[in-house]
Amino acid sequence: MLETVERKASFPLSMLVDLQNEKLLTDEIGLLGDIIDNHRLTAVFQPIIDFSSHTYIAFEGLIRGPTETPLHSPKQLFEAAERTGLRRKLEQACRETVFRAFAKLQLPGRLFINVSPDCLDDELFANAGTLEMLHQIGLSPSRIVIELTENQKINDYPDIHRVLTNFRSLGYQIAIDDLGEGFANLTMWSEVKPEYVKIDQHFIKNIAEDKLKHHFVKAMQILRKAAQPRSSREGIENEADCLAVRDLGIAFGQGYLIAMPVAEPAAAPNEKVVRIIRQRGIFVFPAGTPPTGNLTVRCLIRPVEPVSPQTLNDEVFLRFDNDPDLISMPVVANGKPHGLINRHEIVDRMARPYRRELFGRKACMQFMDPLPLCIDEDYSIQEAAQIVSRSARHRIYNGFIVTRNGEYLGTGSAYELLGMITEMQIQAARYANPLTQLPGNVPINEHIERLLESRICFHACYFDIDHFKPFNDFFGYRKGDDIILLLAQTLVENINPMADFCGHIGGDDFMVLFQSEDWEQRCLEIIRLFCQRIAETSCTELTKDNGYYSENRRGQMVFNTLPTLSVGAVPVGVDVFESHREISAAAAEAKKNAKKSTGSYLFVERRQNKP
Repeated sequence: MLETVERKASFPLSMLVDLQNEKLLTDEIGLLGDIIDNHRLTAVFQPIIDFSSHTYIAFEGLIRGPTETPLHSPKQLFEAAERTGLRRKLEQACRETVFRAFAKLQLPGRLFINVSPDCLDDELFANAGTLEMLHQIGLSPSRIVIELTENQKINDYPDIHRVLTNFRSLGYQIAIDDLGEGFANLTMWSEVKPEYVKIDQHFIKNIAEDKLKHHFVKAMQILRKAAQPRSSREGIENEADCLAVRDLGIAFGQGYLIAMPVAEPAAAPNEKVVRIIRQRGIFVFPAGTPPTGNLTVRCLIRPVEPVSPQTLNDEVFLRFDNDPDLISMPVVANGKPHGLINRHEIVDRMARPYRRELFGRKACMQFMDPLPLCIDEDYSIQEAAQIVSRSARHRIYNGFIVTRNGEYLGTGSAYELLGMITEMQIQAARYANPLTQLPGNVPINEHIERLLESRICFHACYFDIDHFKPFNDFFGYRKGDDIILLLAQTLVENINPMADFCGHIGGDDFMVLFQSEDWEQRCLEIIRLFCQRIAETSCTELTKDNGYYSENRRGQMVFNTLPTLSVGAVPVGVDVFESHREISAAAAEAKKNAKKSTGSYLFVERRQNKP
């Protein structure tokens, strides 16, 4: 008995684990084989809606395993197929299951099916086998769209071209699935040239609030127009995202808001979805950012040929003498920057009597800055500006060395960097006001043009604070900024962010583009709240007449009322105005008329003629 126990203890643990894993794998092969051979897969379909016709133009065919097994979810199902080497056989079974179910349900439009790139050459799929089955069930290949999934990287594009050309000759169309996720990229898009492009749901979820996602999808839409494929968006889960996607000009949409994947989907969208898509107004996109907002140090690189630490001072001197525009000379050894030689430093030293004779044949290391400023190429322009501004003064003149993973790439000019920062600040002020962070003049004008192009009726309302200058002079600019922020906050609180666009023209002037039908009530509430809050914030300085005394330019004490609000409103009907310039001029004129009245006032321009 003791001998038996000792033998068990000496049995290798790794072998026990291997045997256990082998048994699990054998069981998984048996279960998956049973599911495939006995047709235990179930097809479900998720509709794809056409935003222009408000109808289902296609359905994506998805697969589910048996509910009573651990392979019910598609993720577990395909992971098991990958482990057991049965993925190609599983995909064959999935396609047949989806094809037969789709034909049986007699659903309208096209059928999208997911296919791994390495399964495209499946003889059963690419040749007569699948075609014969489709003919039997009455389903034409021209109604089928092959979605290339991103679970594998495509390396052999010529081979993919050959295979896809064969599928297209049979009537199939091609789509790229989940663009932007996994291995999907612009190379795949440009090489495959699909008829449809589906952007991954990650970029659609919360697109109504996320500026980065909005700009990404907008960029994809611009490329889509150039490349001509039709675009579809997955992952639409709420009304705001649906309207944002629709107003970006996307053709088709798919997601839980449209319909859940089910075995027997309806042939047409429900009334709630149609009502959302048919909304007459346009969605207010997240505030834009200036086009220079993501520039890096890479754009400042000057490719200056470096010298080695052993290069003679005479050679360096001649380089500077032959190139008047060269300010600094990088010193590099084995690809790593060792120093930076300043033009005036070496010219000044070498020009003195007998200096060339003394130092000309010596290594340039003697005159270099051994601690040059090095900035990686991936640093943003803003980060680089902070580094330069915090460094020693002489480095602003010398410039800096640009590196990639510590390796020398070139030099950069601190003056060019500061010039770019200044330009970016000017651009940023046009896109977003630095005080309120509300959209500036460029986004305001862009949104007006969107409304005009969409033939949407709206109201352009110009808000201006009255008596602002004496208030600002008496209470100080900080208090003046506070009431500008107060108006901005009051405006934002009283608009519908999905329909009404609020922008800051500059100073104490704001523009709101209302699509809300109750725009007039909102304006009056903004006036009421603003005046109430102004009195509350200034109550300690007020007289019994609800004002304050200050000294005018002549040194006389004069009474000033608290700031009030003038609002000029212009109704914009279809074909009344042609551009944002006309609307801005009309709103400014309406504001002037409002300021003619005493106290806060809303003036509505009732004329419908162009100014």
